[in-house]
Amino acid sequence: MSSFLTNKWTKAALFAVCLVPLGALVYRGLNHQLGANPIEFLTHATGDWTIRFIVLTLAITPLRKTLKIPELIRFRRMLGLFAFFYACLHFSIWIGIDKFFDFTEMWKDIEKRRFITVGMAALLLMVPMAVTSTAGWIRRLGGRRWRMIHRAIYITAILAVIHYYWLVKSDVRLPLTYGALVAVLLAWRAGDWLLRRRNPATIRAASPDAL
Repeated sequence: MSSFLTNKWTKAALFAVCLVPLGALVYRGLNHQLGANPIEFLTHATGDWTIRFIVLTLAITPLRKTLKIPELIRFRRMLGLFAFFYACLHFSIWIGIDKFFDFTEMWKDIEKRRFITVGMAALLLMVPMAVTSTAGWIRRLGGRRWRMIHRAIYITAILAVIHYYWLVKSDVRLPLTYGALVAVLLAWRAGDWLLRRRNPATIRAASPDAL
């Protein structure tokens, strides 16, 4: 398992897999399979994949610690960047295709629909995480400051779930499912933090991997 996870081609394969949702949307678009409202379909699909990648990113640390597979950490940054990528697509569709860069109309939407404000807040929190995701930024910022910035993913995940919940008008099963997953992952982190606080001997030296 270790040799498989550390193989450079495994990471390349995961990169290709992460692009599959985009490829599927392009295929559906070229074949006129986006339904009666293509813009709404694309907006919802990219939003769904944003939350899925956020959940996958949050799941890396619990999985690697619980299953004792430290090599999983290699994939966390990629998953986080793909969450940002699909979030950018999600908002680009709204800004460029739905609103045609009509900022007056967009402002009216923001004033009228609170889920848009929450969604934008989630995206803005992702920007510094994406910018500082490289090893060079870890060295510049230091582990402690870097971790402080990247802990914003916890708030981002909560805001993303709220954004989705407020967006849907009747069937809230999916946002509640994502909300439950986020709650479990954050609860695990809270429990892990309390355990380490009670057992100082288990606290490791501060490192970016401790997210």
